[in-house]
Amino acid sequence: MASIESTSDARTVNNTMRHQYRVLSDAEKANMAKIKDMGLEFHELVAGIGNSREISVAKTKIEEAVMWAVKHITA
Repeated sequence: MASIESTSDARTVNNTMRHQYRVLSDAEKANMAKIKDMGLEFHELVAGIGNSREISVAKTKIEEAVMWAVKHITA
């Protein structure tokens, strides 16, 4: 499967649920990339401190926070 950058205007080709997208501004693309980068950095930090139910929940919540922030930008 080919990869498509999340900030690309071609991001619609592999999404079966959302049939229409609006074109994002450069500022929106930059914000989305920064949110994802910061989320990944935080996720990796949390993952590196051990394994527990609490860590699993924390990682899930980080993923959820990134998802909702990106959804706000792309809505």
